[in-house]
Amino acid sequence: MAPVQRFLAQDGVPTEEMMQYYYRRAVNAMGLIVTEPVAVPEPAAAADAGMAVFYGGPALRAWKKICRMVHTTPCRIAPLLSHAGMLSQRQGVVLPIGPGGGVGLPGVQPGEMMNHTRIAEVAAAFGRGAAAAKILGFDAVVINGADAHLIEQFLRAETNQRCDEYGGDICGRARFACAVVHAVRKAVGRQFPILFRFAQYSALYGRSALVFSSDELSRLLGMLCDAGVDIFCCADTQASLPAFGGSMLNLAGWTRLLTGRPAITEGAVGLPGVQIQALAQRLRASEFDLVSVGRALLADCAWGTKVRLSREDEIIPFSRRSWLHLY
Repeated sequence: MAPVQRFLAQDGVPTEEMMQYYYRRAVNAMGLIVTEPVAVPEPAAAADAGMAVFYGGPALRAWKKICRMVHTTPCRIAPLLSHAGMLSQRQGVVLPIGPGGGVGLPGVQPGEMMNHTRIAEVAAAFGRGAAAAKILGFDAVVINGADAHLIEQFLRAETNQRCDEYGGDICGRARFACAVVHAVRKAVGRQFPILFRFAQYSALYGRSALVFSSDELSRLLGMLCDAGVDIFCCADTQASLPAFGGSMLNLAGWTRLLTGRPAITEGAVGLPGVQIQALAQRLRASEFDLVSVGRALLADCAWGTKVRLSREDEIIPFSRRSWLHLY
C-alpha cells in the first residue's frame, strides 16, 4: 500500500476510523503498508492539525494499536516519516522552514531559511521518530523524500538555490537527505530496514524532472546508499512509463539496476492506463521487487483480494469522493 495523505487525524492523533482503515487493507492481501506521511517530533513538521504526528503519548499509543492490528495479519507496516517544511499552514503557531534563498513553492511562502544548526536538529528529529517506530514494533521506517515535503524541497533545484554545501548540483542538494538518513541509521542500528521514498516528478513542480539522466540518478542514489538506505520507493506519474529515453526501464527499474538494492515501483497502479499484467511481467523479470498501490486502495479496501482472485470486475473505481472518507 502506497502512502496517501489523508489529513483526517484529530490534532495529530490517529482516530479509531484510521485504525480500521489500515486494518481493512491489511486483511485484504497487502504485503506491506506504508502509512500516510506522519510528522516527526519537530515544531514545524506538521502541515496542519489534520496531519498525523509520530510523537507524544496519545499519538504513539494510537500508532502502536494500528501496528498491532496490522500484525494480526501477515502484512507488515512502516511509517512514512515526514516534515512538511514550507507546506506548513500553521501560521501563528510556528514559522514554516525550508532551504531558503527566497524560493518557495507555487503559492507558498519560502519560510525561514534553515541554518546548519536547524538542519542538524531536523535530522535528529527524524532519528527520534525512527527510534519510536522501532520501539513500537514497526517493521521498518520510510523517509519521505517526495510529496513536496522538506527533503524534496532540498532535493529540487526549483526550491533549493542555496550557495552552501546543501545547494548546487544534485550531490549538494542531496546532502540534507543524507544527513537525515545518517541520523535515522544511528537511531535504529544496522539491522533495522530503512526505506527512502523519492519522486521523479511532483504535482507542485509540473513536469520538471528531479534528475535528467541515469548518471545523475546514479550519483543521487549512491549518496543515499552510502548514508544507509536499504530499499528505495520510487514514485512516478505512471509506474509503466520509462524514466529516460533509450530504455524501457521505469524509475524503480533504473534504481534497482544502479544500486543492486530492492526497489518498489509506484504510480497510478490500478487506475486507467496502467496495466496490472504488464507490471506483473516486469516484476517477474526482476526489474523491481514490489508494486505499490495508492489511490485505487482508497476506493476499495479489498482491491488486493479482488485482484488476487481475478475478480477485477468487482473493483470499486477510484473517484474524487474517495478522498473524503476512510472506507
